[in-house]
Amino acid sequence: MNGQSRDTAQQARRERSNLAPIPFECDAPFLKITGELPRALNGTLYRNGPNPQFDAPGAHWFVGDGMLHAFQLENGRAAYRNRWIRTPKFEAERRAGRALFGGFGRKLPDAPGDITDGGVANTNIIAHAGRLLALEEAHLPTEIEPGTLATTGYQDFGGRLRGAFTAHPKTDPVTGELLFFGYNATGPLTPALSYGTVDASGKLARLSRFEAPYASMVHDFIVTADHVLFPILPLTGSMERAMSGKPPYAWEPDKGAFVGIMKRSGDVKDIVWFRGEACYVFHIMNAWEDGSRIIADVMQFDEPPLFPHPDGRPTDPAKSRARLCRWSFDLAGNSDRFTQTYLDDLTGEFPRIDDRRAGLTSHHGWYACANPDGPLFGALSGIAHVDGAGARRGAYLLPDGDSLSEPVFVPRSPEAAEGDGWLLTVVWRADTNCSDLAVFNATDIGSGPVALVHLGHRVPDGFHGNWVGAA
Repeated sequence: MNGQSRDTAQQARRERSNLAPIPFECDAPFLKITGELPRALNGTLYRNGPNPQFDAPGAHWFVGDGMLHAFQLENGRAAYRNRWIRTPKFEAERRAGRALFGGFGRKLPDAPGDITDGGVANTNIIAHAGRLLALEEAHLPTEIEPGTLATTGYQDFGGRLRGAFTAHPKTDPVTGELLFFGYNATGPLTPALSYGTVDASGKLARLSRFEAPYASMVHDFIVTADHVLFPILPLTGSMERAMSGKPPYAWEPDKGAFVGIMKRSGDVKDIVWFRGEACYVFHIMNAWEDGSRIIADVMQFDEPPLFPHPDGRPTDPAKSRARLCRWSFDLAGNSDRFTQTYLDDLTGEFPRIDDRRAGLTSHHGWYACANPDGPLFGALSGIAHVDGAGARRGAYLLPDGDSLSEPVFVPRSPEAAEGDGWLLTVVWRADTNCSDLAVFNATDIGSGPVALVHLGHRVPDGFHGNWVGAA
């Protein structure tokens, strides 16, 4: 291959995208493996993400129908299964043979009048109290049958739960309870939030509601051993804008950033609001108490990507990249301000920890990152490993053009030390347009994968996933 042909091939790899959906469901019971899968790694990695079955005019990528991808690992072998999540929206559109909803649950003008549910269940998937739940932040959890990936239906905890349920609930590693919230709690683009808990047995134990300073897209929240924190950041929601054909969600930095702090043993009426510099955060790495302070490590954007200003102008691409940032709240001080300190200049997203340290001090964290020597707005093409202070302990970078998904930590055993285990991520190979499941030694990612599980097709870019160990 001459130099010009090589440059053309490299350019084609860079321009190929992994955002488009795949149009099929399949089972692959025996997958090829390079290297050796650890025989102690027994369970299933579930991943969720948008995979629309029909094109819809004006639909944001965020609102594509959810598709689950399950990699089952057992005694050094690997199998794969994928299924669409059969939400009411999915089933109605399949019967109609066309899209009935556009962006953010908006029904298309020619859709039947009795079709009202635009839920997609496309953002996360978790296991709690024997249930496997697919999540997106505007609807109830959707229960999934673990082996078949069949959709069981909405889980409303005995009829006690109504409305939105976050895609990022938190499991307390000590009590086993699941903490959750929902925004738009009194209707679309409203400033009310709900907050609740589900106990370790799966029973809804608490549910309350409160008003935030303004309507905001609240994708994630913060939980420590003794406190819950609600970030209200100026990616604002406005029904007035939506009704006039303007962006329903838009960047309004003049509103500033607010974080409400509540004791877990307290009541929503006792929330104390702290203020900070305008920013946006999709995802939290971890948070903990340090005396009278609360420390939270987050992936902070100076301005959000993917969403415009109220008049439709795009945000600044140079400011629309996330970096690891530390928030600090002094609960004993005389100021209502919190500090925001970047810990690294590396572009990244999808932070994870050893979940056995959720809400507690932790010494290991990982996130998907861009190549620091590549373009500023390059794809997430590597993994960064950081210590408890946010300092880099290691990194792994993919070949040019390849990209990867959120890394998920799996402990070597329930008794293993923090960080002792494996890191799993799904990698898209631009040259073959197929995906691999990569397995790393979690504390030595720089040495590369110890095993690659090869899939004969690609797993489209998606959002979140979790590991569920074999029973």
